[in-house]
Amino acid sequence: MAHWLVEPLGALAPRPALLAAAVMADLAIGDPVYVWHPVRLIGKTLAWLETRLRGAGIDGYGGGMLLFVSLSVLCIGVASGLVVAASRVSTSLAWICHLFVLYSLFALGDLLHHVRRIETAVRSGDLPRAREAVSALVGRDTNNMDGAACRRAAVESLSENLTDGFVSPLFWYVLAGVPGLVLFKVVSTMDSMVGYKTPRYLRFGWCGARLDDLMNYLPARMTWLAIAALASVLPRYSGRKAYVVGLCQHQLLLGPNSGWSEAATAGALQRRIVGPIWLNGVQVTDRWIGDPRDAPLSSAEDVTRALVLTAATGVSLAALTGVVLLFSR
Repeated sequence: MAHWLVEPLGALAPRPALLAAAVMADLAIGDPVYVWHPVRLIGKTLAWLETRLRGAGIDGYGGGMLLFVSLSVLCIGVASGLVVAASRVSTSLAWICHLFVLYSLFALGDLLHHVRRIETAVRSGDLPRAREAVSALVGRDTNNMDGAACRRAAVESLSENLTDGFVSPLFWYVLAGVPGLVLFKVVSTMDSMVGYKTPRYLRFGWCGARLDDLMNYLPARMTWLAIAALASVLPRYSGRKAYVVGLCQHQLLLGPNSGWSEAATAGALQRRIVGPIWLNGVQVTDRWIGDPRDAPLSSAEDVTRALVLTAATGVSLAALTGVVLLFSR
């Protein structure tokens, strides 16, 4: 391939130094809300394409597949084009654009900050504020939640989103650089916006939902093993329970992937999570996840340990990834 093409495309490849900077920025700053945020732009583009496809009567399985192809081409093209164009100006500008995309598409820091806000509200006795913050993370009734239920919901969401908010983006970035990371975010956004089993989206959202299952498949199991490994060396956690509960109870939760990190976290913390859940005034489950001999998660200390475990898992996987990238070049 011609030198003029190879060098700019190399700007899209995964870079350990940029990965480290993006992770540190994500943990320190979180994910600021602004109109031109890349994930918001992906969502707005998806909504625009959906309207056009449905207006043309393309709203079945084929419409969902066309949505995926169109959205992927547009988003990957814009993000990659930005970095490649910057590389033709200067290496420094290319790194800045690459870092911006990378930082914007990681969501670990914002997740940690949000759970801390829930915990702060519960500790101060402000249950209405805690419930409102929980409702941004889960799709269940929150009006009658007590403090313990708010904490369990926060930890469940924290552990589930560790995979699709951080480990999966990290995984696809390592495999395919900026295009792989953007592709995963496109699929993840499709799953969150159209991947529902409702009459409107059962066929149209099928493509996004199934691709999301596929792209999270390996990262979910990597997260389970990473949680178990960290819990084995961190004091007051149980690596054995993280491994066993993750292996034996992951299938009790919806979907092929989310249960791995949730069940592993319950085992690592030696606390039970989930419990009674209501949706639209109807109790949909009273199933607990975790060792039956362990107490339900309920205390501020439990939430703090969950935050530490999640942050340690994310940082450890990012560090390991950085080392692999460094020595594979």
